[in-house]
Amino acid sequence: MTPMKKVFTIGLSMLLVLCFTVNFSMAQSKREKFGVDKRHEIAKRVRFETSDQKFRWKMVMPWTKGLLFYDIAVHFCDSVRLASAGRLDIKPFSAGELVPAMQSFDAVSKGSADVGHDWPGYWKGKDEAFVAFASVPFGLDAEGYNIWLYEKGGLELMQELYGKFNLFALPGGQCGQEMGLFSNKKATTMADFKGMRVRTPGWYMDILNNLGASVSPLPGGEVYLALERGVIDAAEFSSPAINYPMGFDEITKYAIQPGAHQPGIQSALFFNKDSYDKLPEDLKWIIDICAKETQLWSYNWINSLNAEAIRRFKEKIEIVKLDKETLIEFRKVTKAYLDEVKAKHPFTKKVLDSQEAFIESFADWRDARVGVTPWPYETYISGRISE
Repeated sequence: MTPMKKVFTIGLSMLLVLCFTVNFSMAQSKREKFGVDKRHEIAKRVRFETSDQKFRWKMVMPWTKGLLFYDIAVHFCDSVRLASAGRLDIKPFSAGELVPAMQSFDAVSKGSADVGHDWPGYWKGKDEAFVAFASVPFGLDAEGYNIWLYEKGGLELMQELYGKFNLFALPGGQCGQEMGLFSNKKATTMADFKGMRVRTPGWYMDILNNLGASVSPLPGGEVYLALERGVIDAAEFSSPAINYPMGFDEITKYAIQPGAHQPGIQSALFFNKDSYDKLPEDLKWIIDICAKETQLWSYNWINSLNAEAIRRFKEKIEIVKLDKETLIEFRKVTKAYLDEVKAKHPFTKKVLDSQEAFIESFADWRDARVGVTPWPYETYISGRISE
C-alpha cells in the first residue's frame, strides 16, 4: 500500500468511528439510561476500612446432616470464612446438635445462636406471611423469586417480616421446582385426591385438605416409614436431588407431577439483630455478597443434580403428569384459598399482592420469549418447543 493510500485508509476509518460514535450518542440521548445499579454509588465511595476484629458465631437450622439443605447452609458459612479470611467464623450445627429443629428460629431470635438457615414456611404458625417467602402454590419460580426479591421490593418485605422477631434476613438458597407427590395411587384428577392421606406442609396442606384429602406435615425423617407402613398414601418433600437419598422410589409406584405446590424452593438466612449490628461494615458487606453467592450456587448445584436424580427415579417408578384441565382447576382452587388467606392476614396480602403484581408485569416478556426451550434436537423438531 502506498503512503497516500495508507493515510487515506486511516482517515476514512477514523471518520467512520467518529460518525458511529456521534450517531450512537444521539440515539442514546433520546432516552435516559435504562436501569441503574443502585449499589454503585455506595461502592465508589467506600467510607470504612477493613476491620481486624474476629467474630465466632453459631448457626442453627432445621436440617440434619446428609440433607442437601444442610450443605447449602454450610456453603454460606464457608463462603463467609473464605471471604473474611477467617475474621467471621460461623460454625454450623445441624438439627438437634444445639437446639431441636423447630426451635432454631426462636434460638436466633433470642440470641442463643447468632444465625439460622431455614425454609421460611416452617414458621407459618408465627405469621402466615412466612409461607410466601418459601413457596406459593402456582406462584413464583426460581427466576421469579430472584427478580422479585432483589429488584421488586421482596427483600424489603422479607426483612420487615423477620424484623418483627429481632432478626435481619437475606435470601439464602434457591433450589428451583420441587417434585410432586410420591404415591402408590395414580392420582391424575382432582377427584383422585379425595380421601388420600398425604404428607406436605404450608398452604398446600390446607388446599389438599379442602379438596377432601387428609394431610399432615410430617418431619422429613418420618416420611419414609409412614409411606412404607401405609400410614400415608403419598408424600412430597423436595427436589429430585434432595429426595433421591431418602429412597421414596423403593416403596412407591408413582411420582405425580408437576410440583405445582412449590414452583421455587426459597430458603433464608436470618441473623440475630444484636449480633448483626455489632459487625463492622466490611463484614456486613461480606455477609451480603456471600448470601447472594449462595443463592446463585445452590440453584445451579441442585438442578445439576436433579437431572441425574430424575433419570434414576424413572428407572424404578412411573412419572405421572396431571392433565391440563386438572392443573387449571387446581389453580382456581388455589386462588380461592389464597384470597381467603389475604382477607384474614393484611401483611400476607401485602406480600402476595406484591408477588402477583410482579407476575403480571413480567407476563409480556415471558410470552415474548416462548418457543426456544433448549430441548434435545429430536424433541424440538418433533414439535415440543416449550416447557
